[in-house]
Amino acid sequence: MITTHAVAKLIIAGEHAVVYRRPAIAVPVPDIRAQVQIMASPHGQGCIIHSPDLARSGQLGVDSDPLLDLVSDLLTKWQAPIPDITITITSDIPIASGMGSGAAVATALVRAMAQFLQREIDSDEVGALVYRSEQRLHGTPSGIDNTVIAYDQPIAFCRRPPQADGTPQPSRIDPLAIAQPITIVVGDSGERSPTHLAVAGVRQRRDNDTAHYDAVFDAIAAVTIVAQQALASGNIPLLGALCTQNHSLLQAIGVSTPLLDQLVQAAITAGAYGAKLSGAGVGGVMFAVTDATHSAQVAAALQQAGASRTFTTVIAPYLPV
Repeated sequence: MITTHAVAKLIIAGEHAVVYRRPAIAVPVPDIRAQVQIMASPHGQGCIIHSPDLARSGQLGVDSDPLLDLVSDLLTKWQAPIPDITITITSDIPIASGMGSGAAVATALVRAMAQFLQREIDSDEVGALVYRSEQRLHGTPSGIDNTVIAYDQPIAFCRRPPQADGTPQPSRIDPLAIAQPITIVVGDSGERSPTHLAVAGVRQRRDNDTAHYDAVFDAIAAVTIVAQQALASGNIPLLGALCTQNHSLLQAIGVSTPLLDQLVQAAITAGAYGAKLSGAGVGGVMFAVTDATHSAQVAAALQQAGASRTFTTVIAPYLPV
């Protein structure tokens, strides 16, 4: 039996603007995970995926599913026949919530298949394979989910424009320095929102009002750069204030909801330094930046304000070598 896992992620600042080549910063959330288990099955069964938490199951070569497509990609890459295995996927990560559920499951699946087939694979390869899987799920993903989850470290991320001849350039990925531990309380709104719908909605609205949206994206970029500096210097109160500012800008592009706004306000009223939605929005999660002494009352306030569940976690310091 082979068991692997991958972590959830939170975008601290820059979501949506990152699709339009502005910077974003994101961190892994190590205590919220997806897990993949592979067990050998009787001869002739083929490759079966079973995922009770995602309410999905299927057989390779019979059913249509992005995860089965990913397994097929891996078998083709490594020139391996279809094995007789059962792949069981479990996950603590809320689905369609902005915490990278799809990328985490895909990352754990790639790692498990590599172990099963006794293949060496590095983080770059994992990230590229998961990105292709994300394209099947989301159409035009930013690339940040697969990157932060595959590398399992805080990152600053920015897409680069193509070269003059149209050749795509790889995104810029830099380690993200975090000087002090950061207590985060995540509130799940319980509202599910597929990323591709939220991204498509922003794209359509931007097409109709490009100057306004680009101005907002520029403002989000400015907030993101200062937030990166706040993380590097350990200024957690400033980080919280910037998160609240980022949330206001996300409201301006139409990706918040009344419940997310209510949760953000409840967290701030309960003593958080600041709060914002995280991810695609139009549902999903928000998080509050707080200190350890206020985390319990912030979590209680989020539950009272309508969160379906809360998670409290600590983002560990990270100092790039």
